[in-house]
Amino acid sequence: MKKTKNAENVSSVTSNNKMFPRLMISPTVLVLLVMTAYPVLFTIYYSFTNYNYVKKSYKFIGLENFVKLLTNHNFQIAIWNTVKFCVLAMVFEVSLGLLLAVFVNSFKRGQKVLRTLFLLPYLLPNITIALTWKMMLSNNYGIVNQILQFFGLKGHNWFMEVGTAFGSIVMIDVWQNVPFVFLMLYATLQTVSADQYEAARIDGANGWQMFWKITIPNISGGIVLCALLRTIDTFRLFDKVNVLTGGGPAGSTTTITQYLYNYGIKNLKFGFGSAGAIIMAVLVLVLSSSYIKRTIK
Repeated sequence: MKKTKNAENVSSVTSNNKMFPRLMISPTVLVLLVMTAYPVLFTIYYSFTNYNYVKKSYKFIGLENFVKLLTNHNFQIAIWNTVKFCVLAMVFEVSLGLLLAVFVNSFKRGQKVLRTLFLLPYLLPNITIALTWKMMLSNNYGIVNQILQFFGLKGHNWFMEVGTAFGSIVMIDVWQNVPFVFLMLYATLQTVSADQYEAARIDGANGWQMFWKITIPNISGGIVLCALLRTIDTFRLFDKVNVLTGGGPAGSTTTITQYLYNYGIKNLKFGFGSAGAIIMAVLVLVLSSSYIKRTIK
């Protein structure tokens, strides 16, 4: 009898131990379901309707929103601009962030000061950065044009010329987000054993060989993660474009989010906007699939 009671007590304690963590995480799970799962299902459902917030009434229209979007020339330009921006920004940010991380890591003194200075652009809000650069690149009183004119060079209306608007936004995004990649890769570099570099030096390897044979293989996981995070983030570009160009000139800087804002959200056409959000999510998944596969492996 005693053995049976002891077994029952042990079973009861084990059951309580299993239930306790489930009870503790249940509020978090509930919040995630309400804040994440419901909006996703809401978006998918309304993407197949002509839902307009003003009219309140709507009907099921199947794939009509998707067909309108994918056959719209301006939306096709927005897709191309978004993909182009995503690739360019990601490549520049990861490359420069990696070089900056290796550079700072090579210092024996002053790393803390350099880390702090390099991180400052990333700490500023997006809107603050956009407005600051808008003043600096202003056609009338911007300091950049004043410097160019001082050296006898021609100034530009950076955000209103087709040839410079897109590149200016890429440059601003790179300036802001290189510190993020730098911090991630700098932290990864701290895990690389110094013994590997010492052994390579004894074998006669130079700095370039050590970079390609030791540094890159050891931090490849961090590089892939940075590329994945920056791909996802750059694909959602909106605030800088909305503040600096509004999608112009001539649609040269229109991104998917800017297009959906102008033709969907602004007009309260939530069904149309929801369809665009689904298309954007699919494109992000396609672009990120190679990184995700690499991470899983």
